[in-house]
Amino acid sequence: MSDITITEISRNFSDFINRVAYRGEHFTIFRGKKAVAEIRPVPSGKTLSEMKSILESLPKLHLPEAEEFKKDLQDIRAEGNQEMLGNPWELS
Repeated sequence: MSDITITEISRNFSDFINRVAYRGEHFTIFRGKKAVAEIRPVPSGKTLSEMKSILESLPKLHLPEAEEFKKDLQDIRAEGNQEMLGNPWELS
């Protein structure tokens, strides 16, 4: 992370934005001797449209593993359905 002044960033704003966007650089902006802001890349994740390719890239389960996984999911669903949720506002 680099330290820059408000004057530096105001004179070269697009350059600093490009450095953040394309190089992933981080900057702490100072006014006088006090840090007042930071500029850093926005964390990015995957989009919903990428879900199919993500799922297709996962390793495939063999039949015994798939059957065991299916049973585990059924057990979890059965347990979840049996739980009675109480009134969260009720004192016990």
